[in-house]
Amino acid sequence: MVSLTRKVALVTGSSRGIGRAIAVELARCGADVMVNYVHEAEPAAEVAREIESLGRRVGVFQADVGDFEQATTLVNTTIDTLGQLDILVNNAGIIRDTLLMRMSETDWDMVLRVDLKGTFNTCKAATRFMLRQRSGRIINISSVSGLMGQVGQTNYAAAKAGVIGFTKSLARELGNRGITANVVAPGFIPTDLNAAIDEELRARLRAFIPLARFGTVKDVAHAVVFLASEEAAYITGCVLPVDGGLSM
Repeated sequence: MVSLTRKVALVTGSSRGIGRAIAVELARCGADVMVNYVHEAEPAAEVAREIESLGRRVGVFQADVGDFEQATTLVNTTIDTLGQLDILVNNAGIIRDTLLMRMSETDWDMVLRVDLKGTFNTCKAATRFMLRQRSGRIINISSVSGLMGQVGQTNYAAAKAGVIGFTKSLARELGNRGITANVVAPGFIPTDLNAAIDEELRARLRAFIPLARFGTVKDVAHAVVFLASEEAAYITGCVLPVDGGLSM
């Protein structure tokens, strides 16, 4: 198993779904973890208790990463509480799906604010510290929608495509300081975020997946853990689809 002993990770949006699975898997591999949430304090506390049961140190901090000051405070609190920051996983995200002709300016702005600007906010704060220690792993969660587009997701697809371009540029900027920056692009992973999708649409989506099944939150978490590890030290600027072959 990959060892992340003596590493500290911050996972944004880690009170549920993919973020929760990532936080727990990082802890299972030895990392101490800062859990972040915006609205759901009790689910975040549950994640923290699960991490503690694995014998790892854990912090919990409420912050809206779309707000620059809150995102900066989140990063600084992680360092102050757990002593360092080695792994940043930008997972926090929202969706406001509808066709462009029906999409409000508010729906556009909200998704770009959290899903793209939130990644900028935390990376800007974290890289100040990582540059000083001359090491770090940044893993940004995009989506197959950012690679392929999706009907009703012009805002979400734009934000997630932006995350890819942002990360590739960041990888070029930080590589000579021992910091890697990579993207994980999940396909259809059933979570609370997409629970409203009806079964007919799910069946149509499944038909396009070469592996003929939906992914799990653990599939994504395992990819993140690998990119956070020493085994991935020579990988940067990579986009790793975890989508069962959907984006081929």
